[in-house]
Amino acid sequence: MPMPLAPDRPASRLLVWLGVVPFLAFALLFLILPTLQVVTGAFRTPDGAVTLQNLRGLLTPSILHALALSLKLSLLTAALGCVLGLLLAAAVTRGGLPDWLRGATMTFSGVASNFAGVPLAFAFIATLGRLGLITVILRDWFGINLMATGFNLISFPGLALAYLYFQIPLMVLIITPALDGLRKEWREAAESLGASGAQYWRMVALPVLWPSLLGTFALLFANAFGAVATAMALTGSSLSILPIILFAQIRGDVLQDPHLGYAVAFAMIFFTGIANLIYVTLRARAERWQK
Repeated sequence: MPMPLAPDRPASRLLVWLGVVPFLAFALLFLILPTLQVVTGAFRTPDGAVTLQNLRGLLTPSILHALALSLKLSLLTAALGCVLGLLLAAAVTRGGLPDWLRGATMTFSGVASNFAGVPLAFAFIATLGRLGLITVILRDWFGINLMATGFNLISFPGLALAYLYFQIPLMVLIITPALDGLRKEWREAAESLGASGAQYWRMVALPVLWPSLLGTFALLFANAFGAVATAMALTGSSLSILPIILFAQIRGDVLQDPHLGYAVAFAMIFFTGIANLIYVTLRARAERWQK
């Protein structure tokens, strides 16, 4: 007969809560309080009065152009990251490749998904810049001049390529557990009914994975929409995306307007908040379905 569980002691509960205190303090100091300051600052003047003028400033042509460029960049890299990441994850999990290749891919994905900012920008400049390694090899060994083809790393395509370096591995990390959740019995049942491999993926696997794919797309969108260090280090001010506009308004010497910067940050919080809410909702739905 199983022994009854002893009731929780107050001392044990206190120790459990003490273990959570560092996380709560970190979240309060570096997430909640700064977010509240940004939100309140978006509706105040430098004198502290309540105003909507900062939000009206978001409708200026320069900020609207930056918003459109950021949305385009985020949607493009999120879509490409989802497609290419899904193909890579499916290859290493369902393609019958050696187990060591899956381990190596997951390890690299864990590192690359967090490799961003100035180091990533420097790596791309050293690789695909005007005197980068790949650029020089293609020019000297194969007679291919990347610059003559119109490729420019300090441009929208170059920045999108840099973003894909961490978008694709992040997709691999997130979608691999969902692929592992596809039961072998489903594939066997489809094949026993005469379905081909393409029909299985189109009619069974993709419908099951669809909530996970949409949720991951939303997460990749938020990940790209809020990235600033890589864009700043790679393109400087030559490509005006919304995070760079925010940096210029808060830290710049010429365009400094902190409260307009708060309004820009408030807009970014709005878009990324919606994207993360979509991700959490669809992720929970996908987990319930796979259970």
